[in-house]
Amino acid sequence: MSEKAMTGVIDYGAGNLGSVMNALARLSIPARFVQGPEELNPRLFRGIILPGDGHFATAAESLGGSGYAEAIKDWIKADRPFLGICLGLQLLFEKSEEAPPKDGKETPGFALIRGEVKKFPGRKVPQIGWNQTRIKKNSRLFAGFTGTEFFYYIHSYYVEPLDTADIAAEADYYLSYCSAVERGALAAVQFHPEKSGAAGLKLLENWSRFC
Repeated sequence: MSEKAMTGVIDYGAGNLGSVMNALARLSIPARFVQGPEELNPRLFRGIILPGDGHFATAAESLGGSGYAEAIKDWIKADRPFLGICLGLQLLFEKSEEAPPKDGKETPGFALIRGEVKKFPGRKVPQIGWNQTRIKKNSRLFAGFTGTEFFYYIHSYYVEPLDTADIAAEADYYLSYCSAVERGALAAVQFHPEKSGAAGLKLLENWSRFC
């Protein structure tokens, strides 16, 4: 299989990279780690995955300093297949309550989706475990799903898009919140498909199919 058929997984020091690569291997989806921002071009990869756990500001600064942030934004603006996972979803937004202004300076996200990342209002935070996920619109990502599936979540913050047309799925934890977005070739989820059993594997397979 040619390298162009590969899926690229971005390693920036955050995320369950081993779990993501293992899930792709189980589906026989050829994948390798992206070696640098200069590799983010369609001659090398058919689709890109940005996984992530950790702190919004730390990740944004790391990706910005390495040159990945601009390369990722260029990739998405060109409507090339992209999948963000957990923090990889939150970084698509304009800002996060996890990264309040410091010394008068704000740590911005990629600002590819209008809206912000907010902290759950309840005391039992983070949300850890399985949660039912409701599909909100016709979606290639959730093709073949019933809308009653459970996925595995672990997060203290949730995204709030200004344009509800971007919302592909929702879940409930203290409030109803956006748990997946989809716009063109851009897709991102708050849960961890690589840790979500058969449903998670099906979602990754769907994404790979439309790459």
